Amino acid sequence: MGFDRAFVLVALIFAGSVLVAEAAIGVNWGTLSTHRLSPSIVVDLLKENRIGKVKLFDTDPAVLRALMGSGIEVMVGIPNEMLGFLSSSPAAADSWVSQNVSRYVVKGGANIRYLYIAVGNEPFLTSYQGQFQSFVLPAMLNLQQSLVKANLASYTKLVVPCNADAYEAPLPSQGAFRPELTQIMTQLVSFLNSNGSPFIVNIYPFLSLYQSADFPQDYAFFEGSSHPVVDGGNMYYNAFDGNFDTLVASLNRLGYGQMPIVIGEVGWPTDGAFSANLSAARAFNQGLINHVLSNKGTPLRPGVPPADVYLFSLLDEGQKSTLPGNFERHWGVFSFDGQAKYPLNIGNGLLKNARDVRYLPSRWCVANPFSDITDVSNHMKLACGAADCTTLYYGGFCNAIGDKGNISFAFNSYYQVQKQDENSCDFDGLGMVTFLDPSIGECRFLVGINDSSSSISCRFFCCWWILIFWVFIYQRMCFVVI
Repeated sequence: MGFDRAFVLVALIFAGSVLVAEAAIGVNWGTLSTHRLSPSIVVDLLKENRIGKVKLFDTDPAVLRALMGSGIEVMVGIPNEMLGFLSSSPAAADSWVSQNVSRYVVKGGANIRYLYIAVGNEPFLTSYQGQFQSFVLPAMLNLQQSLVKANLASYTKLVVPCNADAYEAPLPSQGAFRPELTQIMTQLVSFLNSNGSPFIVNIYPFLSLYQSADFPQDYAFFEGSSHPVVDGGNMYYNAFDGNFDTLVASLNRLGYGQMPIVIGEVGWPTDGAFSANLSAARAFNQGLINHVLSNKGTPLRPGVPPADVYLFSLLDEGQKSTLPGNFERHWGVFSFDGQAKYPLNIGNGLLKNARDVRYLPSRWCVANPFSDITDVSNHMKLACGAADCTTLYYGGFCNAIGDKGNISFAFNSYYQVQKQDENSCDFDGLGMVTFLDPSIGECRFLVGINDSSSSISCRFFCCWWILIFWVFIYQRMCFVVI
């Protein structure tokens, strides 16, 4: 049976309706960190801040185990690189569902409240040049059949997070999907609609500002713009609404103008570019949250906000690729150790910091003031190749701390990534360990996280049970003697 015929059989097309409900604020939880918090601490952080929805980019078993029983609704992700395999093999889809969904669902309830399965992440990006495009729908069909066989189809929905470059128009009301995507989007949206799934889109006004010197800065935020976009009788005072309604118009062209829309990623970085800083991030994210929770909607959807909004992101990720820009490692509303970067109210009060974070000892690696640092370039490359030095570069938060400050920051970043191994601060005699915090102004020299707490706990309990065992044996021996 050809794919088109199979698709027609599976996609029972009917008119959709807007999901009318108050928007909920969730977060993206990425794990590409150089200093990774224990998943249990992160889940406690989510619960402490009453964040009830989380979006993941994979199915890390440690993360999923930590989420078990939390009551948090989860969107798990399937990497783009897996789409080809899942599209070609129903058995592979069965195995994936069994390993990553079924095993966390128990009879009479769910250990994890799966909300969505994200099939790929922005697979239609223009930069991919169609690399994943042909795999998306076949993979979804296989996965849907696997969910049906596992009696999970009513419990979790398949979605495809799309980038905002999937559609285009000079004005929001003229929105249309890219011509080369029209056919696949028609089929995709029909599939989503027939299975009760929303359309998920990632919107980044920051990138519009970062990539274009002509983009009006105030249009990226929510305080009103002196350069509003006039679209017939509608006025757009911020880029978020304009982008959102461009998608609404694009869906309407396909006959699905009322389809629920979820914002899969939206946020503002705090470092790595001139427009990326704490004050801008706070202004954007708080403005976004207030705007969404007001339920005002947009000109094309008045009174109907996005079904859900997932902030990007929960934590900084020091191992992310910097190909798009150095800001990629600084999207978190919390720093790597779960400390709120700035006051932010997501509707449940101001953010609260992570608790019970175990740090390495308070010591740092800095440039030895008595050494000749003229030939330090290779050591800097080594340090910054393994650790995150993006804040030192042009536009970064620590860009102005001087040459010795740069060297010390790089050395220390490497030293902390290496868990303060004594040999990792040598650098051929150019580095030295200090117990005095070398932070310069607001440029923080970090101390790494001690991630051995679980093993310490295990050793403690093992010793405890051994002690109980020997006490038991001793008592038995005494009883026999008596």
